[in-house]
Parts: sequence; C-alpha cells; structure tokens
Amino acid sequence: MVNGIENYEFQENCVDFLYDKTTASGTKQIVTVKAPTGAGKTVILVKYVDTYLKNTDGKTAFVWLCPGKGNLEEQSKDRMDALAPHIDTRSLPYSMLCGFEGRSVTFINWELVTRKKNNALKDGERKNLFEKIEEAHQDGIKFIVIIDEEHENNTSKANDIIEAFKPVHIIRVSATPIKVPHQEFYEIPEEEVIDAGLITRAIYVNEGVEDSERIEDDYDILIKLADLKRQEILAAYEQIKVDIRPLVLIQFPVGQPETIKAVEDKLASMGYTYDNGMVNIWMSDQKVISDDLTAPNGSPAFLLMKQAVATGWDCPRAKILVKLREGGSERFQIQTIGRIRRMPERKHYLFPGVLDFCFIYTLDTEYKNDLLTALDKAYQVRKLFAKPEVRDFSLTKEMRNLDIDSGIGEREMLHKVYEHFKDKYHLGSKMADNRLALESAGYSFSHEIDSRVLRGEFRTTEDLSNASASKKVEIKTKINTHSHGIYLMHSVDEIKTITSIPAQKVKNILQRLFRKGKKTKFKFVSLDTSDFYAFVINNIKLLKQDFREIMAQESGKQLSFAGQAKTATFTIPESELYKFSMVKKIKPMTKNAYAGYTNEFVTSETRKSTPERLFEQFCERCDAVEWVYKNGDAGQQYFSIVYQDGFSGKQWLFYPDYIVKLTNGDVWIIETKGGMQGGFTKNIDMQVENKFKAFKDYARRYGVLWGFVRDIDEELYICNTEYTEEMIGDNWMPLESVLK
Repeated sequence: MVNGIENYEFQENCVDFLYDKTTASGTKQIVTVKAPTGAGKTVILVKYVDTYLKNTDGKTAFVWLCPGKGNLEEQSKDRMDALAPHIDTRSLPYSMLCGFEGRSVTFINWELVTRKKNNALKDGERKNLFEKIEEAHQDGIKFIVIIDEEHENNTSKANDIIEAFKPVHIIRVSATPIKVPHQEFYEIPEEEVIDAGLITRAIYVNEGVEDSERIEDDYDILIKLADLKRQEILAAYEQIKVDIRPLVLIQFPVGQPETIKAVEDKLASMGYTYDNGMVNIWMSDQKVISDDLTAPNGSPAFLLMKQAVATGWDCPRAKILVKLREGGSERFQIQTIGRIRRMPERKHYLFPGVLDFCFIYTLDTEYKNDLLTALDKAYQVRKLFAKPEVRDFSLTKEMRNLDIDSGIGEREMLHKVYEHFKDKYHLGSKMADNRLALESAGYSFSHEIDSRVLRGEFRTTEDLSNASASKKVEIKTKINTHSHGIYLMHSVDEIKTITSIPAQKVKNILQRLFRKGKKTKFKFVSLDTSDFYAFVINNIKLLKQDFREIMAQESGKQLSFAGQAKTATFTIPESELYKFSMVKKIKPMTKNAYAGYTNEFVTSETRKSTPERLFEQFCERCDAVEWVYKNGDAGQQYFSIVYQDGFSGKQWLFYPDYIVKLTNGDVWIIETKGGMQGGFTKNIDMQVENKFKAFKDYARRYGVLWGFVRDIDEELYICNTEYTEEMIGDNWMPLESVLK
C-alpha cells in the first residue's frame, strides 16, 4: 500500500493504464506517458510498481533510470522508500554486488552508465554489470525499465545498457514526448492537473508590457515588473495569513559575465544583494545558496540561474520567471515554466488576484516546445551486425588536411561578399539608392531593435505554444552600444557558425559594407554605430541566408586542392544502430550490408528523404546489386570526401549516402539529393555543385563508379558528368539504365 498521499483520479487512471499494458499480451514494448509538470510523476510510478509487484508472479525486476549529474536517483529511491517502504529498493552498487532479483527496484543514475568520459563506472564494473544482468536472465528474471525525465536522455547512446536488460517493457515519462505509432501512449490532461489544484490556473506572460513600448534596458523593465508582481503576491499571502514568500527566477540562456553583472547591479540598486540574503545564484561556476532557498518562507527573493537548475529541483514558492536575452532573437523554452507552475500547498486559494497564477517576463520573440528529436528519442533503435561478405571490403576515404592553409584572405572574402550583394540587389555607388533596394528586399533600417513579444493569459502550456499573432505586442528597444554589444556579437556568431570564419572577420566585413568609416570602397550604406548595431541584429536571418548563398558559389580551388586531403582506409563498421518504426508487414531487405535489415528501417518516419527510400527499394529489387551499405552522416568511422566552399575556401567533409557492390564486382558510390516536383527543385543543399565536383575528382583519382541520384515522380535518375539543378538534359539518365 502506498502511504501518506492524497489520491487523484487522473493518477489512478494512469496507474491502471500502465498496469494493463505491461501485463497484457500483444502490447508494444515502449509505453510512453505524457505527464504535465506537477502531475505527481514519481507518485504515479511508485503506485504502478507497487500494483504490478502485488499482482504478478514476482519474477520481474524493475530498473529505474534517472537523469542528471546530481542525486536524483537517490531522491527517487528515498521517495519510494517513504511511500512504499515494503518494496525492495536498491542502489546500482548493491545490485552489482548481490544481483538483480525479482521484486526489486534498482535506481541508476543515467550518466553513470552512458557517459564515455564519466569514470564512475570503470570498464571492469561495466563488465560486471553486464554479467549480473545475464545471470538474472538465466535465473528467469524479466526486466521492466523505467526512464524518468525521458526527455533528458538519449536512447541511442544508452542502447547497449537497455539492450542488455532485454526489457519486456520500457516505460518512458516526460512532459513533452512525441506520440509515435510504435509506442503505447498515455496523456494526462493538463486541465485535470489544474482542476486538482496542483498547478496554477493560468500563466500570465509580460503583464504590464505595453504595445509600442520603447525600452531602453531589458533588465530594467523586466526586473522591475517582476519585483512589483513579487510584492503583490507577497501582500496577498499576508492578507490570507499564509507564511509563503514568493521567489523570482532570473534565467540567463548562457550566463555571460557582463549580463550577470548588469543584473546584479540592477538588483543591488533596488536593495537586493547576496550580502543581505535576498539574492541567490546557482551557476556551474558560481553558487550562493541559502539554506532556506526551497523553504516556503525562504529569505531569498531572487535566484539567478542558467537554462535550468538541477534536474529534480523543486521549489513551489517560485512563482515568477524572468527570461533575459543575451542575443537578438532567442527562443523561450516552454519546459522552463514547470519551475513556477506548482502550487505551494497543492491547492488553489480562489482568492481574488494573483495567488493561483504564475508569471513570465521575457522579450523573447519565439516560444519553443522542446519536443524530443526524431533521431534520438522518438524512435526505437536496433543494433545490426555486418554480414561476413562485406567485412573485408575497403575504400580510401578523405579527411581534412589541416596542415594546408586552403583558405583565402579577409580582403578576398570581402570582395566575394561585396560582389554577391551588388549583383543580387543591384547595388551601386549611390547609397540612398542602395538603401531603397535593400529595403525593398526586406532589409530593415530601423534605428531600434524591433521585436514582437507575447503578452496575455494562457490556461495551459499548449495554449502558450500555439499562441496566435494577435497575442503579440510590438516593442522597440533603444540601442545601447555598450549593453547591446553582446547582442551584436551573438548575431555575428550566428554567421560564424555557418561559415566557420572567425567572428572578428565577419564583423569587419559587415562594417566595411554597411558602417560609416574612412574607407569608402566596398561601402553600400554608411550607418552610424548604433544604426549599424540595429541593422545587423534586426536583419540576422536575411544576412545568414545571403552568406549561405555566397558559400554555395563554386570554389575555384576545388581542383587545385584535389589529392592533398589526408586519407585513411574505410571499412564497413562491424555493427550499426538503426532507428526503425512499426510497419504493417515486416519484409526482409536482403541486399543490405547488415543482417536483419528490414523495411522497418526504411519508412517515411525513419527516413525523411524520399530519394533514399526509393534508392534502397530499387537496390532490393535490382538483380545486379550484391549488397548496399547506408553510410553515416558524420563521424570518423564513416566514408567521407573533402570539398571546399566557394567563400572562404575552407575544407569540409561530406558523406555520400550509399556504397553499392554489384554482382560483377563493380563498386558504385551514390549521393542522393532532392529531385523535381511540379517543375520545382526539392534539393535544399546549397553546396551541391562543390560536392559534385569534389566527388567527380575523387572518383577519377581512385577509379570508382559514382553518381548523384535524384527523383522525378518517384522515378530515379543519375548524373555523373555535369551537374544541373534542372533534370531535363541527357546528363540525368534513368538509374535502371546504369545500374544493371
């Protein structure tokens, strides 16, 4: 019996679902539960384990995987001990010493067994863990694995551990899972958790931020509004004689020293400091935490933190979240709201005003519900092993040669950028005309940072993530070249990320083109310093697109670099993890290089690329194909070719999609790309021509057969002569006329 807690119908319904699914025949292996923050996830799981153990044969052992670098597995174990002291709970070292036994629940820190650099589990201990698991299997023990805080973990990295347990069921719990057909799925409605009084009745965003408001300092207005709301909530608690002191969380996406210092100074000017105990900070490299931080009447009024405090941290008195910007256009992570949604006494007060609500203050322009990624979390993965006939196969692969300076100078880069803007936007020597031309193309020349931010009341997090444009108000932030220098560099870094050019060089190029200065050559417009800041910050999306187009220009150095790349021998990996999804009828794909490969691995859910799916199906039915290998997208173990971009001349790697061995001994290397549909191209790779030329030269030097494969109306065509985006010429030939 589970002791000392109030029962809620939505929790009992979830427990019944879990029990029914894990005891019935024909149930899918993975059972996913979507549980809103505050629903009592741990309580539900404890009740489920208790129900299962009391009503089954006792030959099942539970493994409870917990995330985080902290001690969440200890917290979860302690919680189960308190609620159900009759259950045999264990730490990992205990089970490794005594073995995994029926009716036991072993709590394991996820990072302990998955992090390669984590020395907590030595090689010998890992071996012992696998041996103990195998001993349990030999004793007839079945495993059920519970993955707590599912969104924190990556099943592909932990697949060896999960596979070793060979669980009959995997129960995954998260506030933000994706519903997929190969899993059982249960959702606890957020409305029911609200109605139970466990979480706030609504979420208020940017209350007090006015439409068309002009802001001089983000920190100033957001912290002032948050403090006024904190005082209002405190007064309401005092009015109903409840000893709770509300807490404001101030979140920094990165935690730049300059922004932290600015916030500390702002709080100090309002009378809140570390010294008087009103401010705490919880960062990886700085921590000032009061003993009573999480107490209902704790003394700190503000907690400074980065993206998230430690997983499992619970402080129901936190009612206000200030999310600061450290760049020009950041996204608000909706999961963070869970930190301020819990009701401190697990009930609504129904007192007019503020006590049953939580409050967010942020000037972020986008809201992101950070759903699980398709590759790592939404799909099951299966380990396959290479067939004997492919294990001796080898090719020469290329790697970047960092001993060669293949790049170009800053002036040549500047000239390329200048020519691109001049040609694309028809710019010339008259700056007024240039400005009009850029404005007509969508570039903004506002003197301020323009933003549209969310404001309003939202009942649920789903309402918040689906908020319409009508819920947004316009704000303008006056440029401060000191405080917004971070915004500018954040924008420059976004361009640096896609070009790999040092940030200072990117900034220099932008300044030569758009900022007032003594040098007038290459100048399109002459903006003063504050207007230049606003121009880059407001137009970062357009600037990134233009730099992508510049990089996609043909590299004149492609052939001169050929043959200078470093090389190594590529062999097909002995084993590979492939994601798969449910299909109505499983069909083996016997031509694949890996044993056990089926059509489960080639679905629209696991392979978003239509040409890839069509190509694998073609190889399966082609008599000339002996085997086909699907290459990886990145990593030293996969086959790669070096190419250069047309902007900086930097060396990049690309990984052709397939290696095909024909029955006559020929070897083909194939890269698939989006084809044509309705007269329009589906190819989105801007570097396609640079890759084509490098691929062509590689094939010439090493004497292999090769081609780019694209589709038109689900028919495949191959080209290995001259690349054209249009596929109407004779250079694109039907694939079946070549691979035969």
